[in-house]
Amino acid sequence: MLAFTLSLDDLVIASFTTGPGATTLPIRIYSEVRLGVKPEINAVCTIMIVLVALGIVTASLLGKRFEAQQERAAPLGRGCDGRPCRREPTVVT
Repeated sequence: MLAFTLSLDDLVIASFTTGPGATTLPIRIYSEVRLGVKPEINAVCTIMIVLVALGIVTASLLGKRFEAQQERAAPLGRGCDGRPCRREPTVVT
């Protein structure tokens, strides 16, 4: 997701790598902004920001949920940062 949003900043690279007759989204947005921002460009940018924000929030919530499941699944008596501690076996004489 981050790579997609950062690709919009690569206007110079996009302008050099596109073939004749091809128009990428960054080039189209830049050309439209120079002439005056149309409502369609505002709508596309808003949708992209919302999609990226939703992706980040979803990833964060899933990460927290996974951590909570891992904590609940860990058996009691674990120490040493959630790992079983290495102890020498006790020998009964």
